Amino acid sequence: MIVRDKDTPVTGEIVSGAIAEFMRDVRPRLERLGRAYEGRGEITRRTRSPGLPNNRLVHAFPRYIVTMASGYLVGRPVTYDDRTQSDAVAALREAYAACDMDSVDAELAADASIYGRGVCICYADEGGRPKAATLSPKTAFVVYDDTVEHRPLFGVHWMDRYDSAGKRCGVCVHAYTAGTELTLSGRSLAALTQEGGEQPHYFGGVPVVEFWNNAQETGDFELVLSLIDAYDTLESDRVNDKQQFTDAVLLLTGCTLENDDPADRRSPAQKLLEEKTLSLPDTDASAQWLVKQSDEAGAEVLRQALRGDIHKMSMVPDLTDESFAANASGVAMRYKLLGLEQLTAIKERWFREGLRSRMRLFAHFLGVLARTSLDPETVEMTFTRSLPVNETETAQMVAQLSGIAPQRALLAQLPFIDDVDAAMEELAAQRAGQQDGEVRKEKENPDA
Repeated sequence: MIVRDKDTPVTGEIVSGAIAEFMRDVRPRLERLGRAYEGRGEITRRTRSPGLPNNRLVHAFPRYIVTMASGYLVGRPVTYDDRTQSDAVAALREAYAACDMDSVDAELAADASIYGRGVCICYADEGGRPKAATLSPKTAFVVYDDTVEHRPLFGVHWMDRYDSAGKRCGVCVHAYTAGTELTLSGRSLAALTQEGGEQPHYFGGVPVVEFWNNAQETGDFELVLSLIDAYDTLESDRVNDKQQFTDAVLLLTGCTLENDDPADRRSPAQKLLEEKTLSLPDTDASAQWLVKQSDEAGAEVLRQALRGDIHKMSMVPDLTDESFAANASGVAMRYKLLGLEQLTAIKERWFREGLRSRMRLFAHFLGVLARTSLDPETVEMTFTRSLPVNETETAQMVAQLSGIAPQRALLAQLPFIDDVDAAMEELAAQRAGQQDGEVRKEKENPDA
């Protein structure tokens, strides 16, 4: 977190200083995490002496961990509901649908899982409609004040500029305060000058929102990155050993290789490789291969240990493990996913805070447009876990609780019902139709 005094004015000098601190203290870590996620781990930069095999195998543990963790959090879109202001919430849903907010949330969850934070910007398009998009955590951040609340002071986002030949010719920086947008430019990030005046954005707050992964802003695979590097090194060296085994050295004792055919232009070593035959001059001569002995059993034990530690410490289970049987009950599955559930509970708490901040910005903008008056503090946000569902167990549970628990709560448990309110209305209409049919039957057959 980059912090400045709460009364700090937003100037080119202040923005340049914040960017310099970010590039010095934050950017190198983000670059390393990005390389690991993209399959460019430390093993890809390993060098060995010329002539030695140098296999560099990369295992996509970071991508697996990020996919599982972020998908478990927002694999199913977040829903918004508030029956006390349903019209205002409907307008918010419409604005969110216009900018495909479900996809934006998925990208933010993935960035938070990789880098420890995702960055979202709210803006108005050419038609004056509120929109949202993700920004790269490597080129965007928020500066907070020095109070205990750490309220956002301003957000920063920069982009390189290129000339007609595609050569980088400068940089453009946008700084967003609670009410205005300031554009800066220069040959480098260290020397920025203001372009024009400040432009209002009408969001009622800093329109750049950070979605933190946890209180430390760490990624989901960051703390096991050394284990992943060790796993890559172990597997690469195993392949190197196999390659060196096939390139074994032939040891000759009491003789040397010679080609006794003057017409044969091949070297003795080449003739041996092609004909696979070797003649020794006398009984005192011998030949044997020099090979490196490898402990495959020990290497396999170490591989399994590293793999298990990666999944254990990241709290993202290996779903290909035999313990995840297809016939496991819902309770058994939840116990096996307990670590991931605890991790996701923390992620959800911080992600919910980012969603609430973004909702405040949209609510203010929609209020300026006089479309709605929404109180974002009372809107209920619901996260639904992406879990395999045993529909038989769920149906039995709903049937057993019928008449005991509220009908609305029971319908919400059914995975194939997306809109509980619509389902309640349809069920009421169905029951009313059944009652009308029974009344007509009694009138038609009074003696029955």
